[in-house]
Amino acid sequence: MTFMPPIPFKNSLNRVVAGAFILGSVMAMSMTSAQAIETNAREAFIMDFDTGAVLLDKEGDTLTEPASMTKMMTVHMLFKYLKDGRVSMDDTFHVSEKAWRKGGSKMFVEVNSNVSVSDLLHGIIVQSGNDAAIVVAEGLSGTEEAFAEAMTQEARNIGMTKSVFKNATGWPAEGHLVTVRDLAVLARDTIRNFPELYELYSVKEFTYNGIRQPNRNPLLGTSAGVDGLKTGHTEAAGYGLTASAERDGRRLIIVVNGLGSVRERRTESQKLLDWGFREFDNYDLFADGETVSSANVWLGSETKVDLVADKEVLLTLPRSASRDMKVSVVYDGPIPAPISQGDQIATLKVEVPDQDVIEFPLYAAHDVGRLGFVGRIGAAIKYLLWGANG
Repeated sequence: MTFMPPIPFKNSLNRVVAGAFILGSVMAMSMTSAQAIETNAREAFIMDFDTGAVLLDKEGDTLTEPASMTKMMTVHMLFKYLKDGRVSMDDTFHVSEKAWRKGGSKMFVEVNSNVSVSDLLHGIIVQSGNDAAIVVAEGLSGTEEAFAEAMTQEARNIGMTKSVFKNATGWPAEGHLVTVRDLAVLARDTIRNFPELYELYSVKEFTYNGIRQPNRNPLLGTSAGVDGLKTGHTEAAGYGLTASAERDGRRLIIVVNGLGSVRERRTESQKLLDWGFREFDNYDLFADGETVSSANVWLGSETKVDLVADKEVLLTLPRSASRDMKVSVVYDGPIPAPISQGDQIATLKVEVPDQDVIEFPLYAAHDVGRLGFVGRIGAAIKYLLWGANG
């Protein structure tokens, strides 16, 4: 086993790279245990956008009523149709009597009129229009019921493991339930896959049919850096918010639900966002394709093979723990030749106090051929006499 001394690198952290007789690797891009902060929210969840790290998990997997936060999935579905080219912003959908009659928050579309997709998106995102959501559902799937089934299927496709949708609006319905973790997954997928369309969530007000309405997101445009997404409220669900904020190039997603008032929703969300940005940071250990270390090779045309990660190694960690982080490379060596570029042959292991060990697979950066018969005999004798470093 060989050890290299600590080496200064990005963010003033130290890393120790070593070879060890250990097998196995597990891809882990984020922390697996969240830190604690008190919140009045019945359910609360904070996720780092880039790494997927969970900073706060309070009843994250408990099924709860999403209320109008449902409309994020309605919008997601329409975004997908737009991205695929199946629908354009200038296309129009017909307003049924069902949509026109729907109560609650409204865009105030006229029955039997035709409304553009662009206006409907603004009506849902800014005005939280139940009528607009139903118009979209019927326009894309024929009926709201069929659209709800498609919503649930799409939820599974993007990693929302427990949520079930029964309508496009969030109107209380038996079995219409989500988790705050799933809502964070939905927000992250929306921002990642529809970055240009996501900008619609930043629109502060919209006027339709002569009626001007402000965006209901209480943090939009504040110093918190919030640029989306959606509020929700019913008597059973309480007050909820799914929001995303970006500060200094780093983005967080927060979901809260079950709060007691509009004011409490605003203050709790602000508090949790401030905490997440203050207490955690992202640490870029290695770039995609950067050489991490090298491994000894047995009976190869080269004595060592470079090790690389197949993607950027980026971690979200508590600021207080980062100074004590230890990074090592482990592998069962020496690695017998031949070795092909892309073979997984080692593991990058990250250890942080009070966190689960995080591991990344490492791959051969290049081919290493096998020595011929005479060369193998000579290398074997050399190894027996002087060891791997002889």
